[in-house]
Amino acid sequence: MKHIFTLLLLVVTTTATAQIKFEGVVKDSIGNPLEFAHVVAINQESKILESYAVTNDAGRYKLNIGKNTTYKISVSYIGFKTAEETIEVKETDLSKDFVLTLDNALDEVELTYEMPVTIKGDTIVYNADSFKTGTERKLGDVLRNLPGVEINTDGQIEVEGKVVTKVMVEGKDFFDGDSKIATENIPADAVDKVQVLKNHSEVGQLGGVTNNQDNIAINIKLKEGKKNFWFGTVTAGGGQSTSQNLYLVQPKLFYYSPKYSINTIGDLNNIGEIAFSRRDYFNFSGGFNNPSQQSGTNINFGSNGLNFANLTNDRAKDINSKFGAANFSYSPNKALDLGGFAIFSNSRIKLQENRSIDYIDTEVNTPPGEDIFDNNKQASDLGMLKLTAKYKPNSNNQLDYEILGRLSHEKQRNITFSTVLGSITQNEETNPYSVYQDINYYYTADESNIFAFQAQHKLQDEDPFYNALLGNDPSNNDDIPRKHRRSL
Repeated sequence: MKHIFTLLLLVVTTTATAQIKFEGVVKDSIGNPLEFAHVVAINQESKILESYAVTNDAGRYKLNIGKNTTYKISVSYIGFKTAEETIEVKETDLSKDFVLTLDNALDEVELTYEMPVTIKGDTIVYNADSFKTGTERKLGDVLRNLPGVEINTDGQIEVEGKVVTKVMVEGKDFFDGDSKIATENIPADAVDKVQVLKNHSEVGQLGGVTNNQDNIAINIKLKEGKKNFWFGTVTAGGGQSTSQNLYLVQPKLFYYSPKYSINTIGDLNNIGEIAFSRRDYFNFSGGFNNPSQQSGTNINFGSNGLNFANLTNDRAKDINSKFGAANFSYSPNKALDLGGFAIFSNSRIKLQENRSIDYIDTEVNTPPGEDIFDNNKQASDLGMLKLTAKYKPNSNNQLDYEILGRLSHEKQRNITFSTVLGSITQNEETNPYSVYQDINYYYTADESNIFAFQAQHKLQDEDPFYNALLGNDPSNNDDIPRKHRRSL
């Protein structure tokens, strides 16, 4: 473990030292600092926008750019002529100020330039095309190019180090706002704008009385050609291995209009890709929204209590996975929003591990070595359905209701054979189901008096089963070498 940590540290250090700072001040012709000016660094060789900054109230900007590279620096501000300059970066930090002059031709021509990034209060809007390189396939590829936006190892979106709590498309929840499903399935060519909403509140009336500093949401604006129109992708492939035929089918279909939207996602394969793991299942809608975050009971529904092996292991003997999901939203009028989703996942996994142990210091009557054969079979069927309704007849009243149902069937069979200890068979199985309901009502009497009512109901049943058998079970010896079967 120490060697791995050191290697990672060296990689991070190398990456960090390959960057230098390019900073300065943007002013107008009489020396006044320009706030919200946009500074862009474009790699002249790759033509990729590598760094971007917006000036602060003192007109200062700071870019992180690579060493020994040539960049075109573009500085723009509405009403002023854009300043462009080519610089050659060596090994040291650089500092440069820019002076912008008024564009006297603005009255004669139409201004068509679109800023790569605009800031409006707590909202940051990225123009996606300004950051695309042409190689992006999914939303996640686009987000990785945006300054200040990252995707962590769990597939969650982070903005300025804070995890995004909700993802929306055209203002509607996309599969309950789950960021992993959004980043891996929304086509990149459909994305027009990425809106980062800081201090996001599910209930507008509580926005000024609750602490929402850590609540960040992302809203994806689609290109005009993707509205009122079906769009999507279908990925399909086939092949053959030494033991079986291989296949991959991934259909994804989307429709958006001002009144309703429909999203469908499918994934069938036996090449080791699990589109929706057990961890995703138990993390998905792990609890109800509690907009106040100050009262009520926090209920954690994220575990079934069984120690099943993680089904995301792609280093397996055999994996068969099937996944289907559908999401909808419908707004019959301005006061009522309906939505929901359904998800089904099926996984069949076989794991095999063979170990050979040689004992150096053996005692009398102790065998010189031991062979151990582990064979594990996992089966998982997961289903989930959620329906939501939001009624807001005016700015003073809001009623929210949601119901979430889960149903799963999971089992695991592990057979361990040791040339010293013999055979052990372990069986685990569970068939839990649960139904959660949540209702919230908010009434604003005036700016100083807001009344909230929250109620939750939970119905849950679990029947975990565990059984361990010692001894010989000839029907389960298929993966044990023949020379050892007689020892059972």
